[in-house]
Amino acid sequence: MKQVVQNYKSGELTVLDVPVPGCKPGGVLVRSAYSLISTGTELMKVSEAGMSMLGKARSRPDQVAKVMQSVATDGVPATYRKVMGRLDSWTPLGYSLCGVVEQVGTGIDDVAVGDLVACAGNEHALHAELNWVPKNLYARVPDGLAPRHAAFGTVGAIALQGVRRGEPQLGDVALVVGLGLIGQLVVQLLAASGVRVVGADPDPARCELGARLGAVACGDPASAAVATAVAELSGGHGVDQVYLAAGGGSNEPVELAARLSRDRGRVVDIGKCRLDLPWNAYYEKELDVRFSRSYGPGRYDPEYELAGRDYPIGYVRWTERRNLACFLDLLARGSADAEPLVSHVAAFDDAVETYRRLSDGDLKAVAVLFRYPGPAGQPADAAAPELTVPAAPEVAVPAVRRRGAAASVPARAAAAPVRLAFVGAGNYASSMLLPHLAQRDGVALSTVVTTTALSAANAKRKFGFAEATTDLDAVLGDPAVDAVFVVTRHSSHAELTRRALLAGKAVFVEKPLALTEDELAGVLAAVEESGNDRLQVGFNRRFAPLLRQARKRFGARTGPASVRYLVNAGRLAHGSWYLRQGTEGSRFTGEGGHFIDTVSWLLGGDPVSVYAVATPDNEDLQVVLRYPDGSTATLGYVTSGSPGFPKETLDLVADGKVLRLDDFVRASVHGPKRWASPRLSRTRDKGQRTELAAFLRAVRTGGPMPVPLESLAATTAATLAVRTALVAGAPVTLAGPR
Repeated sequence: MKQVVQNYKSGELTVLDVPVPGCKPGGVLVRSAYSLISTGTELMKVSEAGMSMLGKARSRPDQVAKVMQSVATDGVPATYRKVMGRLDSWTPLGYSLCGVVEQVGTGIDDVAVGDLVACAGNEHALHAELNWVPKNLYARVPDGLAPRHAAFGTVGAIALQGVRRGEPQLGDVALVVGLGLIGQLVVQLLAASGVRVVGADPDPARCELGARLGAVACGDPASAAVATAVAELSGGHGVDQVYLAAGGGSNEPVELAARLSRDRGRVVDIGKCRLDLPWNAYYEKELDVRFSRSYGPGRYDPEYELAGRDYPIGYVRWTERRNLACFLDLLARGSADAEPLVSHVAAFDDAVETYRRLSDGDLKAVAVLFRYPGPAGQPADAAAPELTVPAAPEVAVPAVRRRGAAASVPARAAAAPVRLAFVGAGNYASSMLLPHLAQRDGVALSTVVTTTALSAANAKRKFGFAEATTDLDAVLGDPAVDAVFVVTRHSSHAELTRRALLAGKAVFVEKPLALTEDELAGVLAAVEESGNDRLQVGFNRRFAPLLRQARKRFGARTGPASVRYLVNAGRLAHGSWYLRQGTEGSRFTGEGGHFIDTVSWLLGGDPVSVYAVATPDNEDLQVVLRYPDGSTATLGYVTSGSPGFPKETLDLVADGKVLRLDDFVRASVHGPKRWASPRLSRTRDKGQRTELAAFLRAVRTGGPMPVPLESLAATTAATLAVRTALVAGAPVTLAGPR
């Protein structure tokens, strides 16, 4: 699916292809019909991203304070890396939309597939084709209310909460400072409550719109017109409430509020403006300054927003969800009107251009809507009746086809070394692969290819490569190179593997082989086209000596097995490229193949179905695999565990026996005879050395690759099917090719 994202470091905006979110328990998957650009909040964020680093610091002193604390705790280098990593990542935009429920998670009984809902939240109501929204952040749209108007639900709830904080009464006089999107909605809500409203904004067009929407008078705050209107309406006493809906760095709204408020009046801050309170003016009138926190009670409370725990209505009458539903009801009954606020409706595909026009001032708007296509390309409004509950999915495991003769294996004298080229020389290659190869007899490190000249030169110096280059084509065309190692970031694995296979090279690619079904199909198409099936994926755990010894001790199996594999993956550091799901795939997609391959090797087959569930934050996964002989495996991939607990623990139970692996440090088999390995004192051997030896032997002799290509394809397909299972909320059948 597509989503609007921004890089806060560079300011770049783009529409990115990202995975479809899973429909987790306690929420619904919503296909967007319209989403709203808040021309205040969002453009401020976009503007900040375009600033220099000094400008960013000046605009966010709260974040600067956190950085200084980190410097004191972690030091300058670590803090710098952390800050740069956080800045240099994609962040989402958007927080108010209307869409159609496409899938309902467990525990949800108040909406059904096909219902129209308004959604809120800067993590859940994003400018994206599909969003997972928890229960307390959506509300059903009343019959007859247009989806484009319902998309205003979140900003309407913000305005409504601000009005509630002011506690207006019939006959009051109120001043609204700032007649942008929120200010115009506040004007309408106050007028509907029987309050006489004066608006203040330097923009004449916004003043005119405010007057049309219910303000008794509007004008430039610097002119006498606003003060005159307040004096006439209040009998010279001043307004009962001031609602600050302005932004920017000026302190004039706060000073204006003090001048025009009555004694013991209320000042409610809804926007994000400067608040240097003039002490004498506020003290002498004993003004009551209040803040309005977003959509209402429940905001920023994970128990309310994510866990779905509502506040009892007898104690908290107006929560953020009840505010959202209330505003939708006001729109449906005509007590508020969103249509006059719609300045422009843009196709979602034109999002980047729309933001540019807004930032440059080419498009002057109070509110802008993105319109989304339906599943078949029709307008989103028309798509709702046609949505149905998706059938339990089936994923085809692509066939491995070899056309013509296999790629010839160059004749080699017994003493001739295997000549290797490395594409990429990052942390994993430098720490886990190259140390096993650099001093190995019968191996020649021919060429290292990296995207930057300096990193290539560093790898050449450290490991003794004969050549260093940034020219991949030259390496692929070099007949002296026998095998190519692809050890780059995940997003490039499939394409680099495909090119190397077509060039007739043996290929060792680190996991994952592919991030999508199409990428996997492309690799296998290269095998068919070239006849070259000399491929190994870095699934090293099946080569770990301790695990192989335990499997041998366990012996042959006669009945189905049950496997439990817990991977205590832990948290990643902020800024890690593993977290860039839009380009590098999910963390499980990148790493999960390791564990599926290990289980499949232990059980001697490939999975036939996959089921997966996840925690609400999608960080912890439980994956259930079923195998042809009736064996099952439960794979827990978790990030919330203690770092002091072992990373990997595995139990295999069958035939009255149990095989136990403790983090590649110790293994045991319990059965008629008990066996336990000595405890390894230091290093964990996860099989890289043995795996590399097997690969090199296959390249040197022309013998079969260490793992059949069919198994590599099946493991990759099963890993990718986890994402499908999360979205579907149902088991995914791994069917053979048709």
